[in-house]
Amino acid sequence: MSTLPLLSIRHLDVAFNQQGQHSLVAEDINLELYAGKTLAIVGESGSGKSVTAMSILRLLPYPQASHPRGEILFASNNLLTLPEAQLRKVRGNDIGMIFQEPMTALNPLHTVEKQIGEVLRIHQGLTSHDARKVIIEWLGKVGIAQPESRLKSYPHELSGGQRQRVMIAMALANNPKILIADEPTTALDVTVQKQILDLIETLKQESQIAVMLISHDLGVVKRYSDEIAVMQKGKIVERATPTALFSTPQHPYTQALISADPKGSPLKNTQNNSNCLSAKNVSVKFPLNKPLFRKPTQWLLAVNNISIEIKKGETLGIIGESGSGKSTLAMALLRLQKSEGEIIFENTSISSLSSAKMQPFRQALQVVFQDPFASLSPRMTIAQIIAEGLVVFKNRLEGSIDDTVDRALHEVGLEPDIKHRYPHEFSGGQRQRIAIARALVLKPRLIVLDEPTSALDRAVQAQVIDLLRSLQEKYGLSYLFISHDLKVVKALSHDIIVMKEGQIVEQGPANDILATPSHPYTKALLEAALN
Repeated sequence: MSTLPLLSIRHLDVAFNQQGQHSLVAEDINLELYAGKTLAIVGESGSGKSVTAMSILRLLPYPQASHPRGEILFASNNLLTLPEAQLRKVRGNDIGMIFQEPMTALNPLHTVEKQIGEVLRIHQGLTSHDARKVIIEWLGKVGIAQPESRLKSYPHELSGGQRQRVMIAMALANNPKILIADEPTTALDVTVQKQILDLIETLKQESQIAVMLISHDLGVVKRYSDEIAVMQKGKIVERATPTALFSTPQHPYTQALISADPKGSPLKNTQNNSNCLSAKNVSVKFPLNKPLFRKPTQWLLAVNNISIEIKKGETLGIIGESGSGKSTLAMALLRLQKSEGEIIFENTSISSLSSAKMQPFRQALQVVFQDPFASLSPRMTIAQIIAEGLVVFKNRLEGSIDDTVDRALHEVGLEPDIKHRYPHEFSGGQRQRIAIARALVLKPRLIVLDEPTSALDRAVQAQVIDLLRSLQEKYGLSYLFISHDLKVVKALSHDIIVMKEGQIVEQGPANDILATPSHPYTKALLEAALN
């Protein structure tokens, strides 16, 4: 190891000024990044991991954010005082960053080619023709199939995992000296997660880049880091090598973090064996070409002739690679995506109902989306967001709106006094809990959970799984649970379907599939899981 770090963070404080109140969210942070080494930062949601990383490139919302003391040294410069013009040359060139939420980090108005091409043009001066070759190469490296066909795609046309991979390609395209990876594999299935982390590991060794890896996945940091810093409530409470940390953790919080895994088994269903929702021969297709005055002639079959059943009071888990059609199927079942085939909810066919006739079913069919920042309105307070459904469906109201909102926040482990704040004031994990509260507040009968724990640290994941299980027992809820985390799926799901390229390749009881998978793809998923 080089005796001199590429980047040093010394005595860094991060503060926020909110409504006249000054709060310290990170205090006395001391970290070093060395060439060819990975420093991992772990800790609960809201512990200060991301604000520490964002401070390196001054990406916090200044002047609300500030640094009462400290310095961040890179190439003999203090990045906290570097003029903006010089800092722009560092961003995306010397230091690349993979953000936690790709839908907010990518520009919704620009194509994939334009967004990655922009960083190549600004920092390398490449022409559009030369940049296209580099873009296609990097999209292939990060695991996007048929990369040429994705150049003209916009972010909303990609799955969550595909968006994440586009952002990773953008961060790596200029071969940076330092890579800051803030939950880089949050939206990725286990096979692609391993592929991406192996790619970063290879680049680290070949190009001697320094990596700061922020993750709540202890299996990932144990395998891919050289040193781990544990953060709690804005402070670093422990630093050690992976071997030392996992064998003999010193701090009580580290010990609790390591022992916190989603546990337990799906509830035994005490209800009758009737279906909450069933689907027969559901298909969804998207146009691949868009002629100006003619109908499309090429189509992508995203969901291909799928039939499923979700029993009352039970959970159906869906696993599969990013882009396999999991979320598209879920949106079709909720009638939020145009589809073919028949969808039956509690003995009523809802496949061809008009928007007006679907309205009464909306309170019974709720969803927690994968990306909480994109699904929560930035202009509404938390109270307004959670209360929105109550205003529409007043017949679901038990007591006042304020009391109902407070109860919903309590149920997901948040204090009611946060309800007058806005989504941008919360960590990714806290926003996810707010999204769950919004879905729960109407006491629906079926909830689609699209990667609901992907942004949460292990301790909070375990809490949310316990919460979902207790709510299922209390209210007899049915869940359609989409996740790439097999431990989470195992803890909650009664049955599982495995999807690949829009089709079901295997389905059955969760215990059978996870213990003795029969399809090669299911076996590959299980083998790729990092425990």
